[in-house]
Amino acid sequence: MKNILKTQILYSLTISLFLVIGLPRFAQAQTVIRDSEIEAYLSEWFTPIFKANDMQPNQVKIILVQSNEINAFVAGGSNIFFYTGLIDRTDNPDELIGVMAHELGHISGGHLVRGRAAMERASYESIIGTIIGVGAAVATGNAGAAGAGSLAANSVAERRFLSKARTFESTADQAAIKSMNRANISPEGLMTFLEKLEGEEFLPNSQQSEYIRSHPLTRNRIESVQAAVEKPGQDYPPVSEKWTDQHARMKAKLMGFINPEQVAWKYDDSDQSVPANYARAVAYYRQNQIDKALNKVNALISQEPNNPYFYELKGQMLFEFGRIKESLPAYQKAIDLLPQSGLIRTALAHAQIENAGDQPKLLNEAIENLNRAAQDEPRSTEVQRLLATAYGRQGKDAYARLHLGEEALLQGKMDYAKQQATTALKGLPENSASALRAKDIIAFVDKNK
Repeated sequence: MKNILKTQILYSLTISLFLVIGLPRFAQAQTVIRDSEIEAYLSEWFTPIFKANDMQPNQVKIILVQSNEINAFVAGGSNIFFYTGLIDRTDNPDELIGVMAHELGHISGGHLVRGRAAMERASYESIIGTIIGVGAAVATGNAGAAGAGSLAANSVAERRFLSKARTFESTADQAAIKSMNRANISPEGLMTFLEKLEGEEFLPNSQQSEYIRSHPLTRNRIESVQAAVEKPGQDYPPVSEKWTDQHARMKAKLMGFINPEQVAWKYDDSDQSVPANYARAVAYYRQNQIDKALNKVNALISQEPNNPYFYELKGQMLFEFGRIKESLPAYQKAIDLLPQSGLIRTALAHAQIENAGDQPKLLNEAIENLNRAAQDEPRSTEVQRLLATAYGRQGKDAYARLHLGEEALLQGKMDYAKQQATTALKGLPENSASALRAKDIIAFVDKNK
């Protein structure tokens, strides 16, 4: 990992890295996954908490990390990472809202480690890579595993963080309770989530979840949250049925993608609910049962003809099954229903590029979709790589190199980013927006290398 990607992370993550024992945990795959539906649900649920903390929803990006571990953290600015293992452990939206409120409590409490500006322009994959690298370096004592300088003075930091761990957690709990009260949301979800993890305190560190290691738990913390829940005069509205249904769909979808073999055990044949059939459709897709997968997703579309996520899933299935031309109408319908989704627009553009052999105009449409998607997904390496591909197929070498430079910058490949931007600059119109962007890449690399 490049040494310029020095981590700007919430205290909760930092403390988890310092408490890690042994490398095996970091050998587990921790992959960034993007899902327009799940991210939209989480953003909707968390919006009242954001506003209670004087933040706008569009200031915060919610990213999923595929891992069986239970953890959540903030890194690289206002980017909140949730492990799928944590989502799977929750029983309702309130528990996830409680975790989010707690994490924001660390921000309001100033429990942050400051980092270099380069992290602010890193891709989500690079952020996760850096985090894993730092963790591996702490676990093994090999600073080179994280890049030179990433662990400077870590022993001092470790002592400082460990000495304040429980104080920080209690402070974040109280901040969470206050923000949930302002949002008129019960803190009971935070309490029940903490109670689920309470028993892990007595396990060896190597068997505890990352969340417990990163958020030292005490009975006093749970009792403090419980007192807030039971405070006389507090009357919170119940969780909406809509959010409860979204939570069930989210967990079903994740199971279908991550553990498709478990779907038949979780949902028996008598369960014909939307979440159950959603899980089956995804599981069939993941297991390459093409006809069953398409039949299931088509049935879901018939049941909810205005659900963009079902069309997105159908498009993804068809694309991955090699039926790229057939995927275009499905993706286009999804975008018609949800035009603000940068992720779906990127998928549509990818299909357009792959199907442009006999329809060159599709390259222009793909570039238009990708430029719009880039506004919503400025950290996406895929958007930049696809733009480079589309321009390359049009014979526009300078523009292709510019976007290769953009991709490299997001990946932390500074020398390559500068090389591509410098070459691109020679073929770009003078003083054009693209030329200015190339100069910006070069200046950024020179400043942060």
